[in-house]
Amino acid sequence: MSPSGQAAGPTHRLVPSPAGRTHVVEQGRGPLVLLVHGFPESWYSWRHQLPVLAAAGYRAVALDVRGYGRSAKPVDVAAYRMRELVADSAAVVQALGERSAVIVGHDWGAGIAAHAALLRPDVFSAAALLSVPYAPRGGMRPTEAFARIGGGSEDFYVSYFQEPGRAEAEIEPDVRGWLRGFYAGLSADTMPGPEEPDLHFVPKGGKLSDRFPAGPLPAWLSERDLDVYAGEFERTGMTGALNRYRNVDRDWEDFAEWEGAAITQPSLFIGGGLDASTTWLADAIAAFPTTMPGLTASHVLEGAGHWLQQERAEDVNRLLVDWLASLPA
Repeated sequence: MSPSGQAAGPTHRLVPSPAGRTHVVEQGRGPLVLLVHGFPESWYSWRHQLPVLAAAGYRAVALDVRGYGRSAKPVDVAAYRMRELVADSAAVVQALGERSAVIVGHDWGAGIAAHAALLRPDVFSAAALLSVPYAPRGGMRPTEAFARIGGGSEDFYVSYFQEPGRAEAEIEPDVRGWLRGFYAGLSADTMPGPEEPDLHFVPKGGKLSDRFPAGPLPAWLSERDLDVYAGEFERTGMTGALNRYRNVDRDWEDFAEWEGAAITQPSLFIGGGLDASTTWLADAIAAFPTTMPGLTASHVLEGAGHWLQQERAEDVNRLLVDWLASLPA
């Protein structure tokens, strides 16, 4: 702690991992809480949580997932399959000199957190999932399921991301402008109304950004924040981030033996009431008593969009700290 009694500021470093190196940002001392971001974000998405968790007596560590920021960016598309991302997370815990951690994830990070708890219960003692609930492996190959969602006239955004180079060609000429529209489109105060075309779908021959809203930034996102995100992706390109989507079928094959598997550790879910991830996956949330029998709390924040820990930082911080305090020592 600093002389003022406040937790010292965050520190950056690179640690070894199966990816080659993983960039981590840490603050505080105490039990380890690993924070894992989603698409298209970075460790910076946890800027509101790091000091609060540190002040509450935890060692809060936010990482850049492989393919993002200052972490390694393997060339092979298959290097971004879920089991590799879980291995990176476990390696970070070891590299930090710890034997166990609570893992907290948002968006794709929620998927990483869920599978980390599933595959490495020896390392991850509890898991919190933000925005995207855990859903066990289904019976249909994901790309086939996503192709059906579009109905033939449109591509679901996950399908749109499958072909290497296609989404990059849309995004990389104006990374900042694309991110601005994507963030706004999924934020509670700037997202399109229910009568407007759904931006999760791409008309044949069109671009995802064709349906992004025009107008001001969402309240949670400053011009400086946008500069941070844009600067990272302008430097790294988008391929590493998009490659996560290009492994959904590999994940489906990899996890065949875990079909129907449950997460038994203490767990937490926080969703946004206006987030499509919450509404579309309502069945997954309803199935928590079976799929996450260790669930100790589930919250849907009314009026919240997708970027929960940034849009509703105070609410998320309070829920996280209260949940962490409830965990067995």
